[in-house]
Amino acid sequence: MSRKNKQVVLQDWGLTDYKEAWERQEAIFGETVKLKTEIRNRQVLTGAGGEPAEEPLTPNYLIFVEHPHVYTLGKSGKPEHLLLDANGLKEKNAVYYPINRGGDITYHGPGQLVSYPILDLDNFFTDIHLYLRTLEEAVILTLADYGLQAGRYPGYTGVWFDADNEKARKICAMGVRCSRWVTMHGLALNVNPDLDYFKNIVPCGIDDKNVTSMQQELGREVNIKEVQEILTRHISVLFGMEII
Repeated sequence: MSRKNKQVVLQDWGLTDYKEAWERQEAIFGETVKLKTEIRNRQVLTGAGGEPAEEPLTPNYLIFVEHPHVYTLGKSGKPEHLLLDANGLKEKNAVYYPINRGGDITYHGPGQLVSYPILDLDNFFTDIHLYLRTLEEAVILTLADYGLQAGRYPGYTGVWFDADNEKARKICAMGVRCSRWVTMHGLALNVNPDLDYFKNIVPCGIDDKNVTSMQQELGREVNIKEVQEILTRHISVLFGMEII
């Protein structure tokens, strides 16, 4: 695709049930993949001697949301990494879904900022590893704006503190799905969540590392909407987006 659409539609879904948000994501993702396929098919016909036409551009979305208490298991995860049975989930007022992203099990809940970029990477760059590293960098820069020095943990996705020693603790989990260079799912940054919920899983399949939050690291509650605005700015700059 010669033309690139750098415009990204920013949406805030507020507190939304995970399954509802997943279905809304799937609908946007499916429409984008379908449009992209149609454009490619028309380009093939045009190349065979048809009249060239100005094709539509695939859209991009940057979605923010918080979820009620939920545990989700990625395609490579192990169900036994959820340490609760049906009764335990009920007691915790939580639900559980196996889903189609990469990664293992994770927790989402109030006070955690979740971002779902649904991007056509042909509009930016077609490299899924660079995509993950760029999202990580946006989170690292956001935390730095609060005086928190975070980084990466070699061999793992996400954002960590003290990854080079025994105090390693994770503050941001990631899991993405990509088809025809269109992405869905994304990142979950712990701002002010109830960290006790992480004790009911083996987070991301890692049983010897702790999970933390901005609230725990700073010793105070953090304005989640402010974090969202700062993270949006860093994502937009790193990807060269025009937020609309």
